[in-house]
Amino acid sequence: MALEMIRDALAWCIVINWVFLLWWFLFITLAHDWMYGFHSKWFKISTESFDAVHYAGMALFKIGIILFNLVPYLALRIVG
Repeated sequence: MALEMIRDALAWCIVINWVFLLWWFLFITLAHDWMYGFHSKWFKISTESFDAVHYAGMALFKIGIILFNLVPYLALRIVG
């Protein structure tokens, strides 16, 4: 039962993290100018740097989802 509970938790982690990643992507895509204006009030950053930081952040977050959620989930599905 514990193995099934861990698999279920990892599956929900995958879903929640992918929804968050999709939300981040849509927010950057659809509200780019507003987000840039909002962040540029706090930090002196160019548009190119802003885009690069968010692109790298989303890539790192996606790699983290794959390494820490998806791979353990698949391993547990294979084992049991």
